[in-house]
Amino acid sequence: QVQLVESGGGLVQAGGSLRLSCAASGRTFSGYSMGWFRQAPGKERDFVAAISWSGGSTAYLNSVKGRFTISRDNAKNTVYLQMNSLKPEDTAVYYCAAAERLTSYSSGYAYWGQGTQVTVSS
Repeated sequence: QVQLVESGGGLVQAGGSLRLSCAASGRTFSGYSMGWFRQAPGKERDFVAAISWSGGSTAYLNSVKGRFTISRDNAKNTVYLQMNSLKPEDTAVYYCAAAERLTSYSSGYAYWGQGTQVTVSS
């Protein structure tokens, strides 16, 4: 079992920045690829970014490339999502998740956090 707890969400104006954190506990964190997903009201949960267990490989949703950066600190059992140049369409609940392999498919993730709200005002 892996327990995941997200933090760092909030209200920010368009063009601003936020850094989300996801703290993991339980099984060895460094053995898992980690991902960030988001879900806006009335919409499906979408892939945002993912990082391999070593941090050597990353993947991003096209619309966040160049604005968002995923990173991890295995010594702190934490994965981050740095979000810059935020847009109102980035408003959603953001979830972190753990998977055995790097993937953009939500079905590949076995463990999920409870989510943190990000609201971007125009």
